[in-house]
Amino acid sequence: MLPCPIDPSAVTRRHFFRECGVGVGKIALASLLAGQVRGATPSSTPLKAPHFPGKAKRVIHLFMAGAPSHLDLFDYKPMLANLAGKPLPPSVIGGQRYAFIRSDAAVLGPQFKFAKHGKCGAEIAEMLPHLAQVVDDITFVKSMRTDQFNHAPAQIFLNTGFAQPGRPSLGSWVVYGLGCETQNLPAFVVMSTGSGISGGSANWSSGFLPTTYTGIRLRNQGDPILNVSSPPGIDQQKQRQTLDLIGDLNRQRLEAVGDPEIATRIAQYEMAFRLQTSAPELTDLRSESKETLALYGAEPDKPSFARACLLARRMIERGVRFVNIYHEGWDAHTDVIGNHKTNCGATDQASAALVLDLKRRGLLDETLVIWGGEFGRTPMVESNVALGRSLGRDHHPQAFTMWMAGGGMKAGYSHGATDELGFHVAEDPVHVHDLQATILHLLGFDHERLTFHYAGRDFRLTDVHGRVVRELLA
Repeated sequence: MLPCPIDPSAVTRRHFFRECGVGVGKIALASLLAGQVRGATPSSTPLKAPHFPGKAKRVIHLFMAGAPSHLDLFDYKPMLANLAGKPLPPSVIGGQRYAFIRSDAAVLGPQFKFAKHGKCGAEIAEMLPHLAQVVDDITFVKSMRTDQFNHAPAQIFLNTGFAQPGRPSLGSWVVYGLGCETQNLPAFVVMSTGSGISGGSANWSSGFLPTTYTGIRLRNQGDPILNVSSPPGIDQQKQRQTLDLIGDLNRQRLEAVGDPEIATRIAQYEMAFRLQTSAPELTDLRSESKETLALYGAEPDKPSFARACLLARRMIERGVRFVNIYHEGWDAHTDVIGNHKTNCGATDQASAALVLDLKRRGLLDETLVIWGGEFGRTPMVESNVALGRSLGRDHHPQAFTMWMAGGGMKAGYSHGATDELGFHVAEDPVHVHDLQATILHLLGFDHERLTFHYAGRDFRLTDVHGRVVRELLA
């Protein structure tokens, strides 16, 4: 054996990163400098090739937080109308327990009129007149099911594949796998238009992935991103000089210790500088035509779900990879009629407009639009005098409906079915992990191979579950 020129007891992790010719620090630094040599700006999310050519290139996820009622919007059940006021048979409920209602609670029939629409004959409620106009461009999945019963765990589960915070979100996995097409905006953007999100930032966290893959929250008022504006007395030249100095110091530190989070920090400083120009331009809707604003029902300076949907279209045009829009407020424990009238009124027009607008601009084929909540609602009524609740529905994880459009989905198609009471999935069940596997497949990924090694093992979005639902694919 050749003598070792270095005392092994003196070799530290820092020494390895500093001295090793192929050390992480030198690799990260070389990547950053290479971008500058080419005249580009450094990026910590460079473009990457998927496992195979995917039909979808980007995603807009319209998350209806709080859980819309499939029974009142998408899944018409005449039997519920016939049994209204009577308890469901015990054989249907089995051992299922609920948080706010008894298992023998009376049946609540469909609360809105339903009609068939389009060439596909999709049957939806009267509260969704705009969606009714685009059903031939949509895929309905009427056999969704989840493992989680409460809002926060169910939201986090649908977004990350795990019910507890700490795992990477779907948007983070997508950006990790594909990289970003823009250097002037974040790859993964999050907006909220409702009353708050039960699962919070865990829904768009990068988990144990590098923090550069975390979703960036855009605010509804003021600066789109906190601290994007320069303080008084600081002009662009002075700020550029300051960032250059900080960047040089960070690069020296990166080369010395090799911490990849320093590379992330450098890229984030540069992104923040570019956002001072790109974010105001993005969020200024006065450049949109009156016809487009009317299509969405959006006002340029008024925060709304409609404005967020129009911003989402503008983002994907500018190279943003993944957009989440959370509209909280669907948790109809009481007055399901009033709740759903309000929320459909706020979201229906813009959701349909997004599909129409993407299609007419030639963007729908490569953009996957997803609409839905974290679970469904019970066929039984919730009524609680002590809590002031009546004519509502409780949480229902066994069955719910989502819809998707574009990005390689089979248009004008309804998949799966529930039983005659809308309680259990009766045909072609689609678990949340199956949905995640299918989304990744549309983007060009084998969900079993898109992994990240952490804490001694490989992790993936679908954990050890999931299958691609090929019947949904065009």
